Amino acid sequence: MDLFDREQQVNDRALNHNKDVRNGMQYSFSEFETLSNEYGKLLKHLRRITRFSDRTTMDLFNSNADLSDKVKRDPLTGLYNRRYLEENLARNIKELSRSNSYLGILMIDIDFFKKFNDTYGHNAGDYCIISVAEAFAECVSRDDDFIARYGGEEFVIALPHTDENGAQITAKRVLERVVERQIPHEKNEAAGCVTVSIGATAIAVKHTHIGEDYIKCADEALYLSKQNGRNKFTFKKFN
Repeated sequence: MDLFDREQQVNDRALNHNKDVRNGMQYSFSEFETLSNEYGKLLKHLRRITRFSDRTTMDLFNSNADLSDKVKRDPLTGLYNRRYLEENLARNIKELSRSNSYLGILMIDIDFFKKFNDTYGHNAGDYCIISVAEAFAECVSRDDDFIARYGGEEFVIALPHTDENGAQITAKRVLERVVERQIPHEKNEAAGCVTVSIGATAIAVKHTHIGEDYIKCADEALYLSKQNGRNKFTFKKFN
């Protein structure tokens, strides 16, 4: 017999006894005590089930939140992934266009990363990517800013409410933080350690803008940084 059947049985017995008493039967204290004890046991059992249910619900909520976060994250670095970048850029553009606020984008590439992997191995390559990602994180502090691993050794830093000057300041800081890590890279033609090249852009957002256009502009600026010796940033105006 399940909990609800037992509860119904106790309730029916109590109603029947109450009906009998009204019809002239002598009130039975022992019957009342029995029913009271039975009902007390049911309440205790119900509280136990409720606590278990609450615990299970919370565990499911936390598991779903954790899973949802993992879908947005790059498993190696813990940064956001490309999918999140594209979705969040669309949201940012929509919101920023309402107030004509700026959006800055940095496209970043680790210099000569293939040569790094070939020289030191893929485990060292993973460490390099993780360390560089940590350096990026040191360069952004506002809640609205976010970093995404775009693919392989490419990263994007999105800087809402950031104009041309702010984007360039952040780009310079990124270059410095990466070099400060002093990760050895003997095949890096730009320096004796791991460095990055950066393409930057920024503009007041309009509702006609799309995320791909920002990425494309920053990527074109990144190409110029590579062409001009690497370990530097290039700013390109968004058309």
